[in-house]
Amino acid sequence: MDVQDDLARRFEEQRGRLRAVAHRMLGSPDEADDAVQETWLRLSRTGAEEVTNLPGWLTTVLSRVCLDLLRARAARREEPYEPPAPESSGAGNVPEEEAVLADSVGLALLVVLDRLTPAERVAFVLHDLFAMPFEEVSRVVDRSLPAAKKLASRARHKVRGGGNAVPGGGLDRRRRVVEAFLAAARGGDTAALLAVLAPEVVRHADPAVLPPGVPSELRGARAVAEGTLLLRDRSRFGAVALVDGAPGIVVAPGGRLLCVLRVVVDGERVASYEVIADARRLAAVEVRVLEGVM
Repeated sequence: MDVQDDLARRFEEQRGRLRAVAHRMLGSPDEADDAVQETWLRLSRTGAEEVTNLPGWLTTVLSRVCLDLLRARAARREEPYEPPAPESSGAGNVPEEEAVLADSVGLALLVVLDRLTPAERVAFVLHDLFAMPFEEVSRVVDRSLPAAKKLASRARHKVRGGGNAVPGGGLDRRRRVVEAFLAAARGGDTAALLAVLAPEVVRHADPAVLPPGVPSELRGARAVAEGTLLLRDRSRFGAVALVDGAPGIVVAPGGRLLCVLRVVVDGERVASYEVIADARRLAAVEVRVLEGVM
């Protein structure tokens, strides 16, 4: 085996870990693959003789590639995510691999990470998710050691907030109800939806997220259940999160926030929910990760 072949073999041993880091930093499987490939190109140009700690070198280089991509993305001020046209059936053509990848990371986490600055996101992912020492993090983000710690601290607060307390308590109970609602929507289970919806439940939705001709307000368990199933395809990219301080749902195809569901729970049932999809309203919604989902 020649030197280049041996280097390629050693790189392949690290590919899975590198892709996991890049996916959390960038939120996109395709962009993560591009970042990993760019890291390989830089390694192949550098050569193994210049690298004493290959895993550490690869993580550092990959992180800088991702940081550059995040900064370029922020500078472009990308347009809000435009979803595909609403589907009226439950079949859909959503790639299964994308759904699996999103579940493995945590859609709620991807949504919250997408709201961080590039440097905050890189510092948080490297230190809090992959245990990189702050001395190394500071070199990646080109900040002093105290500044790197402050970046991660700010990001941590944005991700987790000051705690998961909900006014009136009952976080676990409300979470279970919201999880049951999302599971029933994903499974297209009308009976399960009717069981978790209050008889007089009300649903409000921004028109942007609805198929043409569907009213923005629905009342009664049967009507709300049918309206929920109409958007079943999108529920496949839903995850439970803290929405304005209470358990709700974020919907994020490809890790890009499409809408949030602000859910009101009464006892063991959903009393109402609001689908927020307007870009300005979405920007004002506070989203945090529930404990135990990272």
